[in-house]
Amino acid sequence: MPRSSQDVHKKILGRAGEKAVAEYLRSLGYEILKTNYITPFGEADIVAEDKKRGEIAFVEVKTRSGDDYGTPAEAVGAKKRERYRKIASFYWMQTGQEPNARFDVAEVRPGGKIEYLEYAF
Repeated sequence: MPRSSQDVHKKILGRAGEKAVAEYLRSLGYEILKTNYITPFGEADIVAEDKKRGEIAFVEVKTRSGDDYGTPAEAVGAKKRERYRKIASFYWMQTGQEPNARFDVAEVRPGGKIEYLEYAF
């Protein structure tokens, strides 16, 4: 079934937001390990290493064209938080690395402003 033009617009907006956040994280010294990391439990938008702290950040990127539905961080509910925990466990099993994870949310607002919330959940 063909996607609506609104669905396509959301997908393009989301990918642009993810790319902007990845560049932002690189500028802060993070190493991007994975983008759109797909597991049996779902997808993590970005998996990045915070080299300064020695932590792996699993990043949910929320991009909005407006504030009609609240802040992007408010859209990360209990189900998504649990899904990210499972994604992190799967990542550790796959890589064999010592788990030292945190879960962050990046908000991309109209005009491209990025607000980054470390340890969001």
